[in-house]
Amino acid sequence: MSERTRSSDGRPGAAQRERAEEAVDAATRVVPGADLVGQFDPGSFGPAVVGMGQRLAASPWETSAALWRYATGVTQATTAALLRAAGQDVEGPAGTPPKDKRFADPTWESNPWYWSLRQQHLLLERLVGDLVGVADLERGRREKAEFLLRQLVDAAAPTNTLWGNPAALKRAYETGGQSLVKGARTFVEDLATHGGQPRQTVPGQFTVGEDLAATPGKVVFRNELMELIQYSPQTDQVREIPLLFSPPWINKYYMMDLAPGRSLVEWAVQHELTVFAISYRNPDESMRGVSFDDYLISGPRQAIDVIQDITGAEAVNVIGLCLGGTLTMATLAYLASTGDRRVRTGTLLNTLVDFSEPGALGVFTDRSTVERLERRMERTGFLAGNDMRATFDLLRSNDLIWNYVVNNWLMGQDPPPFDLLAWNDDSTRMPAGMHSFYLRSCYLDNELVRGQMELAGQRIDLGAVTEDLYFVAAEQDHIAPWRSVYRGALAPKGDVRFVLSNSGHIAGVVNPPNPKSKHWVLESGEVPPDPDEWRARATEHRASWWEDWTPWISERSGELREPPPTGSARYPAQEDAPGKYVHDR
Repeated sequence: MSERTRSSDGRPGAAQRERAEEAVDAATRVVPGADLVGQFDPGSFGPAVVGMGQRLAASPWETSAALWRYATGVTQATTAALLRAAGQDVEGPAGTPPKDKRFADPTWESNPWYWSLRQQHLLLERLVGDLVGVADLERGRREKAEFLLRQLVDAAAPTNTLWGNPAALKRAYETGGQSLVKGARTFVEDLATHGGQPRQTVPGQFTVGEDLAATPGKVVFRNELMELIQYSPQTDQVREIPLLFSPPWINKYYMMDLAPGRSLVEWAVQHELTVFAISYRNPDESMRGVSFDDYLISGPRQAIDVIQDITGAEAVNVIGLCLGGTLTMATLAYLASTGDRRVRTGTLLNTLVDFSEPGALGVFTDRSTVERLERRMERTGFLAGNDMRATFDLLRSNDLIWNYVVNNWLMGQDPPPFDLLAWNDDSTRMPAGMHSFYLRSCYLDNELVRGQMELAGQRIDLGAVTEDLYFVAAEQDHIAPWRSVYRGALAPKGDVRFVLSNSGHIAGVVNPPNPKSKHWVLESGEVPPDPDEWRARATEHRASWWEDWTPWISERSGELREPPPTGSARYPAQEDAPGKYVHDR
């Protein structure tokens, strides 16, 4: 075998890799019905799986070694289980299991048979990792193959079956089988009414406007895209500069105004700020042509006009979350390009500006997948809310899918009330035109941070953004990885305060002061080029980032004054918050 064909470490060489890639591409072109198959593979996982198979076939010795290691481990696990049954304390071939709440029941440790089941599941996880390593795919296909195989391994966990779940068996015994009856009934209902997916919430547990989105206020403006809510003051005096919440429109706006006591909107109102929030309409087919430009012009920019008319303020502070934060940064750059400096500061929460490392979502935002998605949206005029929710659920399938398979179907229990999941279940659609632009310009071409994005006739340059900025990222965020958020914070030229919160994408934002709250910040205010250098030097604070942000935003919100009126002659107050659009289905 020539040196060019196989490298020194035994892995396929450059020529062999090229031939494998060509074979995969040819296979996907010539297989009859490939277009039809594509309809059942919207994530474009097929080429990655075929490519992995090609690579494994081209490396028979390494593949055999991985399979032999797995088979040997299974034999050792079986032997160890027999020894444990005889009273010996023997460690398994997979080592000490990592902490995993799926296996929290003590039976997994005390019962040799269940102990062996868990060991074999860990060995299966190891085998998948070994095979992916042997295949040595290029990055994009490797990530897809890893993601798909992880989904299959998670689905194959013994805890997802009745006989493989000791806790479910115990509950069946304790309830005289009633848990199984209720679980079966729930399964049939979910199959008939919920697309075969287990419910994360019980319908009716939370009411929007009462339990969620309950901060008092009035709708003061409405156009075809959004409603603007002005919240009632809760202090005798307020700061001069009002605050505008710019939410994402992937879900309803009230993630920023969740339950009382857990609402960032409520917190801001209670800390002497005049607060406004955008609530976007849930798009339908008639909005297929709505663009990202429209969201900028008819969203934040229109809202700023209304807010200034009502309050008389010379400037506005803006706080944006996720996609709403990306739009906020684009709005700042757009306004700067036109010489408009009416925004004093920007707060960006779990916001990607630099999309070069998009994290887990990169699996669904490669060019092939985007093209397939565009073909689907062309037929409907939008991306369905269920599709968005399913994508995000898959990113954390053990927590958001299999956890509820066990709880609802095997244990026969209702999911516990949780405001965040009630919000997550209230999904929205995405207009085809806007979503295509967003995926291509941001995820595929990374135009925003490169200064190549054009919105409403203006070339966007983040270097022109000189306003003070407050960036928040979450250490466990799988949608906007904190290091990627950090790199985006390096692009604008204003003074930046970067804060790292605990928890994940949503819980890292819905983070009211509590004993578990903590955040990290570099007290010197520096933002070094390397995020890991920042992390090593940052100081941990046992407090919510809300408590760090409050004095920062207050210092930049002017002097205290009497609260402004609700609405104005031009923009009179209409119905109570949360308005009409939030109820769109």
